[in-house]
Amino acid sequence: MTAIVGERTTRAAPARARKARETRCERCALQARCLPLGLEMEALPSFDAIIEHPHPLKRGQRLMRQNQGFESLFVVRSGSLKQVVEQPGQRDQVTHFYLPGELVGLDGIAESRCYGSVVALESTFVCELPFHRLDDLAEQVPELRGELFRCMSRELCNDQRMMCLLSGRTADQRLASFMLGLSERFRSRGCSPYCFHLSMSRSDIGSYLGLALETVSRVIARFQEQNLVSVEGREVCIEDHAALVALAEEGVGRHSGA
Repeated sequence: MTAIVGERTTRAAPARARKARETRCERCALQARCLPLGLEMEALPSFDAIIEHPHPLKRGQRLMRQNQGFESLFVVRSGSLKQVVEQPGQRDQVTHFYLPGELVGLDGIAESRCYGSVVALESTFVCELPFHRLDDLAEQVPELRGELFRCMSRELCNDQRMMCLLSGRTADQRLASFMLGLSERFRSRGCSPYCFHLSMSRSDIGSYLGLALETVSRVIARFQEQNLVSVEGREVCIEDHAALVALAEEGVGRHSGA
């Protein structure tokens, strides 16, 4: 019996040692879709060393406040967030939704302040990356610098798509494009692109798309009548992906007066 226990202990020791050497990033399910994407294994411990312990956020809790000083970027580990820009004399504007693996705070780098408030839509965990430490590490690891540039480029592309989405498009086209965009983001994270949970409210969606809450509700009801989607609470299933794409792209490339 003693020999068997000793053998088990001997076998377990290397496993414990390997686990101790693993970084949090290596153990994270989002590693392949997060900022360390493309880093060599030797560089992961250096990246892991600058990460502050994941912060838990309750639904409605703020991660950042508008105009506060910029100090860190954040990566969504689980849950989701929204960015809200407060506009005196007007209703607040939802400008972004953030899903797991996405980088939060890039728009604060230029002016060293947070452009809008970032609020948890549900129970959420984020990893904090103090920017001065991230910037120093990026100087030493070109792959990290390249991934930062790619994240910034994606942010610019998303802003441009948003401008196109809000320019001369019908409410149906805006909502169809929004659902397809979420579908693709869930697909890229290894989740179902056809059935997913909407953590944001219809009011938030309306603010993001420049639509009234009542309009969002009417369009969703119309999509259900047309068997494009099925909705139960905040669970959405895309029933006819091709038809939704056709609707979103209808009239794209033509002048509004044509």
